[in-house]
Amino acid sequence: MTTRTIGIIMHGVTGRMGYRQHLVRSVLAIREEGGVLLPDGTRVQLEPILVGRNAAKLEEIATRHGLEHWTTDLDAALADPRWHVFADFAVTSARAGALRKAIAAGKAVYTEKPTAETSAEALELAQAAADAGVANGVVHDKLYLPGLRKLRRLIDSGFFGRVLSVRGEFGYWVFEGDWQAAQRPSWNYRKEDGGGIVVDMFPHWNYVLEQLFGRVESVYARAVTHVEQRSDEQGRPYAATADDAAYGVFDLAGGVIAQINSSWAVRVDRDELVEFQVDGTLGSAVVGLFGCRIQPRTATPKPVWNPDLRDERDYRGQWLEVPDEEYGNGFRAQWEDFVRDLVAGRPHRYDLLSGARGVALAEAGLRSSAEGRRIDLPELDLRTPAESCLQADAETDTAQPAAAQTADVEAVSA
Repeated sequence: MTTRTIGIIMHGVTGRMGYRQHLVRSVLAIREEGGVLLPDGTRVQLEPILVGRNAAKLEEIATRHGLEHWTTDLDAALADPRWHVFADFAVTSARAGALRKAIAAGKAVYTEKPTAETSAEALELAQAAADAGVANGVVHDKLYLPGLRKLRRLIDSGFFGRVLSVRGEFGYWVFEGDWQAAQRPSWNYRKEDGGGIVVDMFPHWNYVLEQLFGRVESVYARAVTHVEQRSDEQGRPYAATADDAAYGVFDLAGGVIAQINSSWAVRVDRDELVEFQVDGTLGSAVVGLFGCRIQPRTATPKPVWNPDLRDERDYRGQWLEVPDEEYGNGFRAQWEDFVRDLVAGRPHRYDLLSGARGVALAEAGLRSSAEGRRIDLPELDLRTPAESCLQADAETDTAQPAAAQTADVEAVSA
């Protein structure tokens, strides 16, 4: 039996991520099943209002899904007491201003990342939410994927013993757009529009590393533009000014070393588009978005290096597959956790402060690449002065805005 309804302002649902993952596969899917199930067996129903700049698109989406509420007037929605949560999936350059308005209006906030264009601004938002006493959460979707859930279980069980290192490979070949259409929008490859793989992926790597292995204490990164010319959605050539690959080494608290390669200019020779290998004293694991293979110390083979003979060992066959479990959509799972935390009045563990650390890592990565050295990251907290956040010297033009998914850029797909 539904005990209450929570009204949600969904800002930026005309973009791909806001529409597919947050509206259709999360909020609407939850609504169709009667709301979020609480521990006591009751349910909390969700009532969305769609907010954006394009009235025609908003009306079309609302009509398609039988939704009553939509508006282009964000201020009016924030002033309406029917709406309790402000959820932002719109262009990052406008995110901080919208979040400030929502916090000032006393709304709980739930947002995509990056939470702001600079870590100083992101930290200010976290402080403002804390001062206002409003609940807040930031999307940390990768942690809810089946592969990383299996990895979390292995870590918690002590399977690895002492974790030594983490190696990650992420990426795929994004077509240049000339003879075959690109799989990603062209703004991703223009620095002036907030593009770049560092600002897109380093916030993800930050929360994955810190939540599973330890806080990122320093980074050495090399960000490059491998493909220097691409063609946009209209087939017009343009200069690719943003980094399309980044190679990073991260020092984590507790002595764990992580290496992660991120690239939109690599051809895939992996089981999945992202894989992490975790090596520990008692065992190792190779984890993707879904799969998880393990090799315990007691079953580790004894390779012998001999370049004069072909090695006939089936090394991949010596690993064990961790059985699958029934996992739902990761975005939806975090929405449900956020709603449960909101109703219970407890903090959501993936909050605006965590989002600020992700922005700080992206800035540090860009600065490391520009300066050719390792950059230490301060341990941010809600009283850290903004000026202590990592900011590259403005004159070097290395701290580009940490912009990510831009709403209203891609056409909505059913």
